[in-house]
Amino acid sequence: MKFITRLALSAVAPLLLMQAALAAGVNGAPAPFDKGGVKVALVSYISAGDFFQAYQAGAEAQAKALDIDLRVFPGRQDAAAQREQILQAINLGVSAIVIDHGLPESLGDVVQQALDKGIKVVAFDVNLNNPKIPQVEQSDRELADLALKQVVKDNGDSFKAGYVYVAGFAPLDRRNEVWDTFKKQNAGVIEKARFGNVSDTTATSTADQAKAVLTANPDISVVFAPYDEFARGVKLAATDLGITGKLKIYSADVSTADIQEITEPGSPWVATVATNPAVVGAVSIRAAALQVAGQEVPHQITVKPTLLTQEGLRAAGVKTIEELAQKVPAFSASDAVTASWIPDRLF
Repeated sequence: MKFITRLALSAVAPLLLMQAALAAGVNGAPAPFDKGGVKVALVSYISAGDFFQAYQAGAEAQAKALDIDLRVFPGRQDAAAQREQILQAINLGVSAIVIDHGLPESLGDVVQQALDKGIKVVAFDVNLNNPKIPQVEQSDRELADLALKQVVKDNGDSFKAGYVYVAGFAPLDRRNEVWDTFKKQNAGVIEKARFGNVSDTTATSTADQAKAVLTANPDISVVFAPYDEFARGVKLAATDLGITGKLKIYSADVSTADIQEITEPGSPWVATVATNPAVVGAVSIRAAALQVAGQEVPHQITVKPTLLTQEGLRAAGVKTIEELAQKVPAFSASDAVTASWIPDRLF
């Protein structure tokens, strides 16, 4: 929570003086944003973990800049609860709903109800297979590809690997396609074990699985864990087993807590590839706002990722997300789905 408090404050602080001016809407904006108070719902499937908290903070900061009345429904990893929250948002009379992750098979009918009522819908990292719904993603295939190129750079193309994956989540499924292709192209890479868990205690439960896997397969030298909570769990297991010097962990996503764990002395977590989750949250709100304003939004909205290595972070003296954004400008902004009337200097 310390991380999200810092991020939220850093995101919102530049806006405090702006809010009085925006209280009656956004100057120069088309209707209904010229009047302000547009209701938008953010309905999440997962809200635990730094990535999801940062995503929400970015969405909230962008919503404040647009004088949006944002209603946040926190995720509990419960598909039935998420369905009910979408129905609640519809009944609140929102103009748009942003859906953050989820299980596609449980969302189709309630999302269609929203569309039938004229409510705009944006999906982040959940594929709802509907041409009317813009899909925001982190370029997951590029993200996984950058990570695996670093794996080969560090370890060559022949090694025993552990792989952390849970099917059914759009970003993980897209990253998995790249992993499967990578193995076909590199016959010397042997996947010794596949494991993983997504819950409100993902890191802890993954650590328990990783201990069993690493104990049973002492020849594993590389773990590809393309979600930072997975990587945190594997690192915890390696530390408990005393094998941090024999293992290298490669992941996706980043937070202040991740940076601290990657850069600490002796850490086996050597690289991650990430977008700024707060920027992705802001992009999701912008996509919703543009639709509500009747403006064109592409179906596929991609936020480009950045490779972050342990060596690079240490050399730059980066210890927090804020410092990362300052020292790597591409990490702090995205020109995806914006307009001249949308304030986008949030971080």
